[in-house]
Amino acid sequence: MTYVARAATTADAFNAVAEPRRRQILDLLADGERPVNDLVRMLDLPQPMVSKHLRVLRAVKLVEVRDVGRQRLYAANGRHLKPIHDWVQHYERWWSKRFERLDDVLEELKQTEGGRNDRDD
Repeated sequence: MTYVARAATTADAFNAVAEPRRRQILDLLADGERPVNDLVRMLDLPQPMVSKHLRVLRAVKLVEVRDVGRQRLYAANGRHLKPIHDWVQHYERWWSKRFERLDDVLEELKQTEGGRNDRDD
């Protein structure tokens, strides 16, 4: 079996978000800043595991942190999420075109079925 070397998780945003838990963290942070304890509770994961994922997300700048008293608040960094958005947008356009074609085919089928039903009466 041949193994292909994978880039380090902290190499870029794409590798960082390849892990489902990190995507969940980003989803939660999309609603605004949260302390790590909120993320632990919402994800039902041990605190060290959440902190590890946050460290990876911070390394690729997808997450920012700010200290407020004794608490650290984490927030998604939209500017560094943009390359992922731009890449996905290409495929979104592709899917939109496919769905438009599917709509056209369905409309043709409806018209064909409508004409056929009129003759059956």
